[in-house]
Amino acid sequence: MAEHTDEKRQVSLDPRLLELLVCPVTKGALEYDREAGELISRQAGLAYPVRDGIPPMLPEEARRLGE
Repeated sequence: MAEHTDEKRQVSLDPRLLELLVCPVTKGALEYDREAGELISRQAGLAYPVRDGIPPMLPEEARRLGE
């Protein structure tokens, strides 16, 4: 499956939203990687994509860190 380059573009995420969101697996804090367009859960080892400013916080949508 080809990677969509537009999904990887830098996307803004409301800082207030970031304060409220937690990893659905660990309930821990998330880091926002603006360049990659992902929310990172180091504790779970997962990166959740941010698409059009919306993070689908589903473990099955996340990629494993290191992939």
